[in-house]
Amino acid sequence: MSRIAVLSIAVLLFSACSALPEQQPAASAYDFGMPPVQPASDQARQVHKSILIADASAPSWLDTTAIRYRLLYHNAAQAYIYANSRWAAPPAALLTQHIRNRIASQTHEQVVKDSGIAKTDYVLHIELEEFTQLFDSIADSRIAVGFRASLVERSNRKLLAQKDFNRIEIAPSADAEGAISAFSAASRQLTDELVHWLAAELGIR
Repeated sequence: MSRIAVLSIAVLLFSACSALPEQQPAASAYDFGMPPVQPASDQARQVHKSILIADASAPSWLDTTAIRYRLLYHNAAQAYIYANSRWAAPPAALLTQHIRNRIASQTHEQVVKDSGIAKTDYVLHIELEEFTQLFDSIADSRIAVGFRASLVERSNRKLLAQKDFNRIEIAPSADAEGAISAFSAASRQLTDELVHWLAAELGIR
């Protein structure tokens, strides 16, 4: 076989390999991690109320497992998503479970997650409004989490209390892993604030 023929075959093989689609790594799925074990407070033990924690709602653009971010230094109006990192469930679902677990650890069996299981005294509604990583520069980012909590008396559907919860958390690194760490920390902090607010509202009624 001539040298020219060998070179021609090598070029063809290289071209064929180059035409094959590159295999993308599987996306990693994340949640908020294991919650810390915390004993029920004396305040929560004295409440003696039952509460239904309804599934948190979210706008359509947040009802997805994508981890969203914005480049404020480039175009704040455009949102991006990470290609190889995602949430194990939509943020509203993760937040719902996190809140249920946290409140249950404070109020024991008084938390109900299914309206068909038992009648309850109150219903807690959560509306997730913001859950985005924000890049101020290529090397610096923070996350923004915001939701509205509404406490409703179930017997007459009367709104008893409502409060907005918001937090900005600096990400330890300007990437998906940094965002996840910051989201987890912010969610824990906001849930703690929610538990204290809820205990205070139920304790004065």
